[in-house]
Amino acid sequence: MSNTPTRAAADKSHVSRANPTGLAPDKPTLQAPDETDGEGEADRIAALWDRYAETRDSDLRCRLVEHYLPLVHRVVERIGRRLPMEVDQDDLIQQGCFGLMDAIDSFEPSRQVKFETFASLRIAGAAVDYLRTIDWAPRLVRQRSRILANAKRELRQSLGREPTDQEAASHLDLGGEKFARLRRDAEVVHTVSMQAPGNATEDDTSCLGDVIEAANTPSPDHVAMCSELKDAIGRHLSRAERLIVILYYYEKMTMREIGQTLEMSESRVSQIHSAILPRLREALQGRGVLPSAGSSR
Repeated sequence: MSNTPTRAAADKSHVSRANPTGLAPDKPTLQAPDETDGEGEADRIAALWDRYAETRDSDLRCRLVEHYLPLVHRVVERIGRRLPMEVDQDDLIQQGCFGLMDAIDSFEPSRQVKFETFASLRIAGAAVDYLRTIDWAPRLVRQRSRILANAKRELRQSLGREPTDQEAASHLDLGGEKFARLRRDAEVVHTVSMQAPGNATEDDTSCLGDVIEAANTPSPDHVAMCSELKDAIGRHLSRAERLIVILYYYEKMTMREIGQTLEMSESRVSQIHSAILPRLREALQGRGVLPSAGSSR
């Protein structure tokens, strides 16, 4: 018999050499997450601080600003909860970024102070300074408004109802004239911006300035009535009659002045004017603008 090993034997010999135990190899296992990732990030930021402290490189500063930008959002969000809706959050975030950059420039890592604590004060300070610049009310007025608000809150808690002005004045130990001045200053503070949202729905982007009607704004019915009246004047009156209407109702001239202008007697002008009114009324009733004489209002 030949001593040449068969192919099966050779394969078996190869497997035996690769896996002497002859058992199936273990299944690969998933590697557990590296618990040092957080420490690696902290080391990277610490190294970034060291390099920036040495070089004051603007690119390194931008990387630090980008890293701590979520801190700005958190501080501004906390401040914004106590502000009226018309204050733009984006403006506060911008000012907070200025505070963050100032904190980065003035921070000294060697003092062993946590940067987040140090920067939060600078960010909040920048936002508050901005709010003061856009606040039209003097600080003294704001202070008086808070005094009255705190007094009313204390009385509301003790009485279980809204306190009267006399009770608030007695609580603050103020006379009538001084309390009136205090209340007047407090009322001045509570204003509403015309840019404030005019509706409570999220889809409605209108502001109060869009929905509040001006005192001199004519109603749609009045506009329609004037349009129909002008059309009736042009269709149903002669040239002299139209002049009398224009001079009397639009130019506010008297009957005597109209007669002198049109070379008519005052009585003739009055006679024509008296004849115009029923014709115009009839024309407007025919158009449905005015109710007819027999219809109910």
